[in-house]
Amino acid sequence: MNYDEILAQLRSQLGDSKEENSKMLKEAADKFAKEGNAVGIEAVSVLLIENMPDSQREELKRLTYIDDTRLDIYHNKIVKLINESKYTEAKPMAEKLYKKIRMEYGEGEKAKFVSLRNPFEDNLCQALFKSDKILTRAPFDFAEFITTYGFLLVETGSPLDAIPVLETAIEYNPVDCGPKFELAEVYKLLKNKKKIVDISRDTLRVASSPIAIARCYANIGYALTDYREYEDAAAFYTASVMFAPNPAIPNEMQHLADLKGSPITHPSREKTIEIMKKYDIELGPNQDVINVAAQLANHYIEKDDIPNAVNALKITYNLTLDERVKDLILRYDPKSPLYVPTPEGKPSAEDTRVNITRTDNPSPQE
Repeated sequence: MNYDEILAQLRSQLGDSKEENSKMLKEAADKFAKEGNAVGIEAVSVLLIENMPDSQREELKRLTYIDDTRLDIYHNKIVKLINESKYTEAKPMAEKLYKKIRMEYGEGEKAKFVSLRNPFEDNLCQALFKSDKILTRAPFDFAEFITTYGFLLVETGSPLDAIPVLETAIEYNPVDCGPKFELAEVYKLLKNKKKIVDISRDTLRVASSPIAIARCYANIGYALTDYREYEDAAAFYTASVMFAPNPAIPNEMQHLADLKGSPITHPSREKTIEIMKKYDIELGPNQDVINVAAQLANHYIEKDDIPNAVNALKITYNLTLDERVKDLILRYDPKSPLYVPTPEGKPSAEDTRVNITRTDNPSPQE
C-alpha cells in the first residue's frame, strides 16, 4: 500500500479514546519498523502527532521542526541542494540544522542523545562504548545530519572547521562509520598521517562490513603513499582487496611503483600482517563486532524474529565467511543475497549474489 492508503486504513481504526488510539498506533509502528516500511512509519507518526494534546503537540513541533519543516525533511532539502552542487545555498541551512540539534539535543549531566539506527548498532554501542549516562534515542539520525554539515564545510573551503563538527557527529553515533570516514577525508586533505591512521583504527573497531574494513586499509595506504612509505602502503592496499574488490587499488599500486621508480610486489599475508602491526592495526574485523552480531542473531532466532535474525546473521557471515552461518541464512531466507569475496578480493564465481553496497550496517532504521 502507498502512503495515502496506509494513512486512510489507520485513520479508520481510530476511536474516541486517545489512550487506545496511541496504543494501536504504537503497535502499528512496531510492525512497520520490523518490516522496514518507512512509508508506514511516516503515516503512523502523522497520526500520533494528531492524537496528542495541543500542548504536547506544540512542544513536539518546537523540538522537531525548523521553519515549519520537520528536521528530516529539512535535511532532505539540504541533500537535494548538494546533489545539485549548490553548496553555498546548502551550507547556511546545514549550519542552522546543526545549531538546532546542539541546542535542543545537547548532552546533559545525566543523559545524552544518541542516533543508533537499529538493534545491532544499539548493542554494539553498549558493548564498546559503555556510558554512565542515560542514553536517550534521538528522533532522527543526527549523526548523518551533522556529517552533512561537516561535508559542506570541507567543500566550501573550511576543513579545519569541519573537524569538531564531525567529532560531534561521531558522539551521536560512535558505531556509524560514515562520520569517521568523512573525518578521514579531512585529514587526507590536511596530509596528517597520524590522524588518518588514528581515525582509521577507530573506524576498524566498529566496522561491520568488508567494504568498511577495506576502505579503512585503503585510507591508510593513501596516507603512507603521501609520506613515501611505499612498501607499507602496498601492504595496506593488499589488505584492502582481501576484503573487497576495488578497481582503484591496482592504479594505486602502479602509482606506488611509479613513485618508487621500481616494481612494487604484493606482500605475502604474513608480511602484510607484520607491517600492519607497526601501526597497531590487525588484519580482519574486530572480534567484538562479530560477537555482538552472532549473539544478536541467536537472540532473534530464539524469539522467532526471522527478519532481524537474518540481518544479524548476514553481518556475522560477511565478516567471517563461516559456512555454518551461511547455511543458517539460506535456511531462513533461501533467496537471500550474500557477499562472498575470495581471499584475493575478487567475487566468487560460485556465488555472485553480491549485496553489500554501503559501508555501514544496512538494517532499516527503527
